[in-house]
Amino acid sequence: MAPLPPSVRRFAIDALPATPWKNGGGSTREVASWPPGAGFEGFDWRVSIATIAASGPFSRFPGVDRVITLLEGDGVQLRGDGIDHRLAEPFAPFAFSGDAAIDCALLGGASSDFNVMTRRGRLRAELRVLRRAAALPAAPHGLLLAWRGDWQANDASLTAGQGLWWADADIATARAWRLDTAGDDAALLAVLWHGTE
Repeated sequence: MAPLPPSVRRFAIDALPATPWKNGGGSTREVASWPPGAGFEGFDWRVSIATIAASGPFSRFPGVDRVITLLEGDGVQLRGDGIDHRLAEPFAPFAFSGDAAIDCALLGGASSDFNVMTRRGRLRAELRVLRRAAALPAAPHGLLLAWRGDWQANDASLTAGQGLWWADADIATARAWRLDTAGDDAALLAVLWHGTE
């Protein structure tokens, strides 16, 4: 099996540290962000998985476009700044502005969600939830997370909870991706970031 290019990094969700929220309402595992060390004020993009254990307000991120996707659990009701959305169907992405003041109410027990944040005006995020074999075009930034089932991403094998990400690739040499799975209950989340032109 051919090795991955140096620009492509592997990760496993179980190996990522969980950071408790200041309000005690949950915790977050940061999967990846770009550029490295930019912090909340300077990232171009950031991907995380959050466990929401209690109702409460979402943090605001002015100038950031957000997409949230329920992974497991009963889900949440999101309300505020013109938003009234029931996030209860797994793998159904919901996009909203990080400028909005939003309250989150649990619909039952704790929930886990996949969060994509992108700095507005720098990049544009495209999130796809794949349930079967698919092809993805080359993109300068991207992330793949196998959530259910076993997947083959070009030459890389991914089991549930494993993924790949890359950033700042030269679009002329960036890889296109062929994703395959044999599972009947497979799910893979794929994020591609494109320029805003």
